[in-house]
Amino acid sequence: MAKPNDYVWGLGRRKTAVARVRIREGSGKMTINGKPHTEYFRLSPDQSRIFDPLRAVRAEGSFDVWANIKGGGTTGQVGAVVMGLSRALARVSEENEATLRKGTFLTRDSRMVERKKPGRKKARASFQFSKR
Repeated sequence: MAKPNDYVWGLGRRKTAVARVRIREGSGKMTINGKPHTEYFRLSPDQSRIFDPLRAVRAEGSFDVWANIKGGGTTGQVGAVVMGLSRALARVSEENEATLRKGTFLTRDSRMVERKKPGRKKARASFQFSKR
């Protein structure tokens, strides 16, 4: 990074969630949509998962993280933050990029909800069939 006050940006997407993540060297605090991460993501697996990229590059507690998230549900939002944070960390150092790529943090999960088909209840489920 150039200066200590410079931010590094990363964009993450998962399902319909989009997260714009910026990081800066700091004490390790994480803010999501203006709230602390523990307040925004209530479930402990979600809270733990957003720190996985930092753990992978052994940088936990050395970056302050700010994320703005739009769309999706909690699972998609967590995945988007993980990808955005990973992309930002990859920009910081090439060594980080190799580690994150090996841990599949930089791989975009392209799965989306399948569209509803006409004549069906949902994408694949049919309406209940009654013989009599």
